[in-house]
Amino acid sequence: MSDERVLAGSWRSRVLVQSRSLGLDFAVVQSYCELTKPRVVSLLIFTAMVGMLLASPARMADIHWTVIFWANVGIAFASGAAAAINHVVDRQIDGQMRRTHARPLPNDAISVTGALVFATVLMALSVLVLTVFVNELTAILTMAGLVGYAGIYTGFLKRRTPQNIVLGGAAGAIPPVLGWAAVTGHAPLASWVLFLIIFLWTPAHFWPLAIYRRDDYARVGIPMMPVTRGIRHTSWLILGYTVATVFATQVPYMIGMAGKPYIISADILGIGFLYHALRLIYAPDRHNPMRMFGYSIAYLTILFAALLVDHYMVGL
Repeated sequence: MSDERVLAGSWRSRVLVQSRSLGLDFAVVQSYCELTKPRVVSLLIFTAMVGMLLASPARMADIHWTVIFWANVGIAFASGAAAAINHVVDRQIDGQMRRTHARPLPNDAISVTGALVFATVLMALSVLVLTVFVNELTAILTMAGLVGYAGIYTGFLKRRTPQNIVLGGAAGAIPPVLGWAAVTGHAPLASWVLFLIIFLWTPAHFWPLAIYRRDDYARVGIPMMPVTRGIRHTSWLILGYTVATVFATQVPYMIGMAGKPYIISADILGIGFLYHALRLIYAPDRHNPMRMFGYSIAYLTILFAALLVDHYMVGL
């Protein structure tokens, strides 16, 4: 056994010993953490943070970091609660899909009751933190996003229409508006421009994954677009939403919300996004959907990072 594996094993052993000394089962703690979908939540928090920082003065010394901290905590709690409810509602189909069969509920690592109690506690903490330490508008909008994802999308749209990800995408697009509202107490046009970009980006981001996992969705009866209309039709729709997203990314520059550093970055990233979308149609390959999926995450992350860099650059 290599030294690295020995060290990794000893680290896990120490964590297990420490968690048990506190009366905790590390595997259970890990399962509850998995319920919150931390990778998804981290992207939501990032886009919310972009809204907060764009709404703040372009001087680090003038930023209200305390408000930003509590806003992120509250939004993270709500996002985790929505994810946990998603796990509960989807537990049966998750157990039949390769991508999700190892989740905590299908594996009986956590009970349905435990997951619902966990989600309820996170939801209550979110409302408390946002109402007390941020403002009521942010709390209301955050709860609206939670209901949109956990209730409308997961509980209704996902199983009834191939447009589920389009209509449900509003919940995933709301974080920048939450961030803006947290700092300023209102949600101006600029925050909804960021909402629009994410809203249009969502189908171009998720449908490639749905193409790659088409058989899984067909097996469990989820009417994702590749299942109901086929891969080629979905690929054309992805191209359409990619074009719409690239056009939407021009708006911050057009309305004076961002300058040349941003628009140059947006156009370069947009060319790459269009390239991947076109390859789905004209150079079909079983790996291309996941390449598009991976690029879409990098695309949004770098695009929003470029907005921040542009906002805080002086003299350009």
